Amino acid sequence: MRLIDGAEAIRGDLPSGSTLVVDVPPGAGSSLDSAVHRLSSVEYVRDEMRATLRDATGTPIVIGGDCGVDLAGIEAAMAAADVAVLWIDAHPDLNTPESSPSGAFHGMVLRTLLGDGPASLVPATPLRADRVVLVGSRAADDGESEFLEASGIRQIAPSELDPDAVTAALAATGASSVYIHIDLDVLDPAEFACVSYPEPFGISVQELLDTITVARSALPLAGACLTEFAPGSPEDSIDDMPTILRIIGALTRT
Repeated sequence: MRLIDGAEAIRGDLPSGSTLVVDVPPGAGSSLDSAVHRLSSVEYVRDEMRATLRDATGTPIVIGGDCGVDLAGIEAAMAAADVAVLWIDAHPDLNTPESSPSGAFHGMVLRTLLGDGPASLVPATPLRADRVVLVGSRAADDGESEFLEASGIRQIAPSELDPDAVTAALAATGASSVYIHIDLDVLDPAEFACVSYPEPFGISVQELLDTITVARSALPLAGACLTEFAPGSPEDSIDDMPTILRIIGALTRT
């Protein structure tokens, strides 16, 4: 419910003429006899997002929900161009249904895009590990850490984040465009606390804005996603909205 409130709060400050709304089913959904909670709802949202993105013009910016809403956005970007995915998140989201401690899909999204997730959600042409740059991650489960070491995915820890590191990592992917995925829990809770799973020692708002600017300078933007705004009250939403709008402004500025 907090994610719903967050998405609605952001929508209230977006231009209606350029905003397309994807409704999410109110029910919890079914696991479909899998190890993934609410898999049917995840599939539904992915399919609705696909249809909406087909009708969208310009560079799409997906806003709202948890990281699972970004399946279709990255899938569409991969179909259109050779993209690097800048995954800016406190968590790497690299669990599988078998390794996940919770069974929640939002911790499996990037692994699914890489081809190792629920069969119904894996893209027809999975994302390549050498096209991924993980920024700000600091809370990985054991299975995720093992996969990171084996896959060689490029990582930039919060303490290592600077413009040169971002530029070099994106250049090393060899991609011709960049898709920017942002989970707001990448931010330090001292600056931004309206998320479901805050983690200490994150990056600052200014570091996030600088990272977006540097990435967009390095490569054309293929799309972006902003997730996990989960205010605990209307007052919290009002307090953090200026930060949200600064991030959206950095993603959309021409």
